[in-house]
Amino acid sequence: MFYSNMTGLPVVGFVFIVIGCLVLGFIIGFIVTRKVISKYLKKNPPVNEQMIRAMYRQMGRTPSEKQIREVMRSMEDAKTKK
Repeated sequence: MFYSNMTGLPVVGFVFIVIGCLVLGFIIGFIVTRKVISKYLKKNPPVNEQMIRAMYRQMGRTPSEKQIREVMRSMEDAKTKK
């Protein structure tokens, strides 16, 4: 076998350890990033009631509370159907 001078491990073993560490790092990074982003989106939803009101006003309409709740409910339903 070929031995590395500094570690005393076979070169193939050293390469497998490095690749294993990289794969493990990518997996842990993916899980942590997904958790952080989902927490951020729960805290700061992309569309809220104030945005819907502003959108209705830009269209020249004054929305009722019922209309706003219907839009929010339809967005929640679409999100849960995925």
